[in-house]
Amino acid sequence: MFTRRDALKATGLAVGAAILLPRFTLPAAAEDANLSTLMEPGPLGDVWLGPKDAKVTIIEYASMTCSHCAAFHKFTWPALKERYIDTGKVRFTLREFPLDPLATAAFMLARCDGDAKYYPITDLLFDQQAAWAYVQKPQSPVEAMEQMLRQAGFSKEKFEACLKDQKLYNAVNAVKQKGMDTFKVDSTPTFFINGERFKGEMTIEGMEKVIKPILGA
Repeated sequence: MFTRRDALKATGLAVGAAILLPRFTLPAAAEDANLSTLMEPGPLGDVWLGPKDAKVTIIEYASMTCSHCAAFHKFTWPALKERYIDTGKVRFTLREFPLDPLATAAFMLARCDGDAKYYPITDLLFDQQAAWAYVQKPQSPVEAMEQMLRQAGFSKEKFEACLKDQKLYNAVNAVKQKGMDTFKVDSTPTFFINGERFKGEMTIEGMEKVIKPILGA
């Protein structure tokens, strides 16, 4: 079991686990989740985008060090947000499913500054994943992440204090544990669209095949 110290000492070795994850090229529907249970927030709450009355609800379980998650947020997310979330047709939230201590640290930092900074920081870390998650020695991934988050207003003291927050560490991992135990999430990214589970990186075309029939489009 990972400890808070692991998050502080995350290394390139931990990132290797994300690199070796199997690639899912097509979304595969699996056992559906109980929607009412799925909608229950974790200890940190969910940061939702889109209106509560949207016909479509998307929950993504992701790891900040997962290359396929980063690809989704680079290639699919902008179109999904523009076409469906910003127009009020879809409600979306990103939930923590860290695959290694470095991903846990990244999520802790994204949560450290409140809900308003959650997506700006996760978007930044996904967009620049190669610059911190796969950084080469002598610089460590944590050092690279610290430098990157200075543009988000993190001082060295704030950065270190966030990674020492035991309550925050426990809460991030509680989200992952519930995802594993209750919803059988075992890889990233995993999406639940109105309770139906899809494993693997999804294209906008793949998402629209699911979304449009629900919307009646």
